[in-house]
Amino acid sequence: MTKKKSLTGKSISDLDELIENIIVDAYNTDEQLWAFSQVIEDEIELPADAFVIGEPVAVIDVDYDGNKQRGLTATCRCEDGSEHVVALFDVVFPQTFEGIRTMAAYRRWLNLEPWPDEGRNAKSKRKHKAKDEDIDLGRPADLAVLSLKEGTARCRLTEGQRELTLRSGELWDVVPGMVLTVSPKKHWRFNGHPYLSGEVQSARIDAEALNLIPLGLADRGTWNPNEAWRGDEDEPIDEWVLPIVTHGPRPMFEMEQILPDQDPSDSFNDPITKVIDLNSTGERAEAMMMLMDLCRKDMRCLDAHAHLGNLSFDHRPQEAIRHYEVGLRIGELSLGDGFIGVLPWGFIDNRPFLRCMHGYGLCLWRLNRFDEAEDIFHRILWLNPQDNQGVRFLCDEVKNKTAWENWKLE
Repeated sequence: MTKKKSLTGKSISDLDELIENIIVDAYNTDEQLWAFSQVIEDEIELPADAFVIGEPVAVIDVDYDGNKQRGLTATCRCEDGSEHVVALFDVVFPQTFEGIRTMAAYRRWLNLEPWPDEGRNAKSKRKHKAKDEDIDLGRPADLAVLSLKEGTARCRLTEGQRELTLRSGELWDVVPGMVLTVSPKKHWRFNGHPYLSGEVQSARIDAEALNLIPLGLADRGTWNPNEAWRGDEDEPIDEWVLPIVTHGPRPMFEMEQILPDQDPSDSFNDPITKVIDLNSTGERAEAMMMLMDLCRKDMRCLDAHAHLGNLSFDHRPQEAIRHYEVGLRIGELSLGDGFIGVLPWGFIDNRPFLRCMHGYGLCLWRLNRFDEAEDIFHRILWLNPQDNQGVRFLCDEVKNKTAWENWKLE
């Protein structure tokens, strides 16, 4: 008699026989769950590697707490050391796991697919293998960070457009838009998505390595300093204005603004406005998640970098400065060397870039990097001479190396 096969090619008859052996002396659901629990305890060595919702975990215990609706539970330890209890049927074990037949039998007893991670056919597996050939575990890989979440980083290989999820314990000082050089340790795939674990050798801000298409610059005519400062004997021109006036008229531009998920028909219902509203009501984590998602969808969303910096500015300037600088450097890709144009605040799409630059300058000041802060503030005045951000009132404080804390106390 031919054994009945599942879609994966494994013998259902063998599983049915195993189930009968496990529950032979168990006469109701409660007793049968205890029977499965006892077999797993006696015959399967833990901890064991597995996945829960695509995330790698170590299963350190399997138990039955008497809840028949939930069934067996698994205590799982995540890579950050935290432990969580989940239903065992939510745990997916690799096919090399020694107890895979027992786990498959338990799932079959629950009327679930015995081998949940084998839904892909051979052709799909060959396709994934071909895609994975560009990850060489024997040499370092450069990854552009797209977003971060709970000890993982969604990344893109700098050579190409392939995305993967990096798991590492060395991501505490990393922000979206940075480039990581990683020494790979392990590479795997779950539900079609590639994962990589490894040691971060270096993390840097390198906008050119991101291989982005620079934001466009729209010509907005000519800016004439004589129209901004007509001269008044009673109000002499400030010292910082003189080189700007001396240079004369300059071309004006408006930088392209990228804002994924924006509804063109509703300008007041954009993602950044939602982020501000969430943060103002104390939902900071959700606001950060939205900003990370914007970065993942398009790294050129400068306002996402600016507002990520804003969320960290008050308590973690060392983190905030990285967010601001990434946005600044990505925007600079559009300017090139020797840019002499003006990016007025009055053109709304220039504001994300100017926000990044302003936040970066403030963080430099807070971190006592006075000379760099002074250079940035003067550059802001050169790009936006109308100074809608009030930088001109800070230049003397930075020039005199007044500590941020002392200035704030005045």
